[in-house]
Amino acid sequence: MHARAFRRSAVVLAAVSATALTLAACSNNPTPGNTDDTGEKVTLTVTTFGTFGYEDLYKEYESLHKNVKIEATNIDTGGNARTDAFTKLGAGSGLSDIVAIEEGWLGAIMEVSDQFVDLRDYGIEDRKGDWVDWKYGQATDPTGRVIGYGTDIGPQGICYNAPAFEAAGLPTDRDEVAKLLDGDWKNYFDVGRQYKEKTGKAWYDHSGFVWNSMVNQLEEGYYKKDGTLNVEGNAALKERFELLGAATEDGLSAAQAVWDWNGGKSFVDGTFATFVCPGWMLGTITGQLEAAGGGADSGWDFADVFPGGAANWGGAFLSIPETSQHKKEAAALADWLTQPEQQVKQSKAANNFPSTLEAQKVLAEEATPNPIFNDAPTGAILAERAQGIVAQFKGPDDSVIQENVFGPALVQLDQGKADTAAAWQQAIKLLGELVG
Repeated sequence: MHARAFRRSAVVLAAVSATALTLAACSNNPTPGNTDDTGEKVTLTVTTFGTFGYEDLYKEYESLHKNVKIEATNIDTGGNARTDAFTKLGAGSGLSDIVAIEEGWLGAIMEVSDQFVDLRDYGIEDRKGDWVDWKYGQATDPTGRVIGYGTDIGPQGICYNAPAFEAAGLPTDRDEVAKLLDGDWKNYFDVGRQYKEKTGKAWYDHSGFVWNSMVNQLEEGYYKKDGTLNVEGNAALKERFELLGAATEDGLSAAQAVWDWNGGKSFVDGTFATFVCPGWMLGTITGQLEAAGGGADSGWDFADVFPGGAANWGGAFLSIPETSQHKKEAAALADWLTQPEQQVKQSKAANNFPSTLEAQKVLAEEATPNPIFNDAPTGAILAERAQGIVAQFKGPDDSVIQENVFGPALVQLDQGKADTAAAWQQAIKLLGELVG
């Protein structure tokens, strides 16, 4: 790793840690799922985060490969997983044989991509056509090295609570809700104002997730495609911030803590009516409902619509650090986990949306009802929402800017401790302190 990259990672790590406190050669190409020819017993360590849905797949792989034992670690959030990964990269040891990398901090990983195995040495080029083209491209560094097997992507729809809509006299049928919310962000917020006026309650959980979704729709977000920062002087970014700020000042935010919805109770007690939902977030909501004693009777549904059009939030990759002592076996496992057949199974377990074209096709055709979301065919809806997505370039400090620059400013806005103008200035100040 270059010294500059290490110094940079140290600054980034300090910022993220603060949030966490609050918040071989070509001849080695494996046949997918196969381990070494000797049958020598090997233990493979895997680190993921959030809801990956791999538990049953691990067991299946072990049953197919008697010589393999999988030791899995799952970290609660992507931000904490980032801290863990960069801490171990800095130490030069401790990383698992397979590490899940989130899209938001892939840019930072690309600065130290030489610390990860070039998967072309293990045959990934033979699978290039499996994934949506931009997914494969995201995991390719400037020198052409491919460092990640794509897992999921995050096309977005709107989750909504039908009883809450009914209480406000709004339509509850998902097709009618899609018509109601079709349009731009101004329309979404205006409908929210109608809801607030009728019920006195919040429209969305907190401003941070809404902001992230708004930023992801821009052709260029926190960075330009040439890798330069793109915050100060970005008129489109500020315009969206002011639009969101006005809505929050009007009481549309429930000011929930990031990743903390009162133990899930806020999803069952009507605290807010809508939620911005990338595919993987459906699994998060399911878990929150279960934690709070809710479920299918809690009234949540999923509409084929998103303010401003197609958007992608998140998605991940399975990467193999150069420190792994079992690169060939790790590549075989990561390859197997990301095959279309396994991605379909993962999607059903975690409610996320696959990045392979064949798996997407299967989910679209099956249109399986999701009982937690009023039997909505969530897989088919997400397949529709994935149309037109173009991946946004993510720079090295993208997730830091989202979580540690705009995150605190939006908390102040949510809590009424700053108006929109003051919150923007706070974000710009933090940008200078943390990113430069």
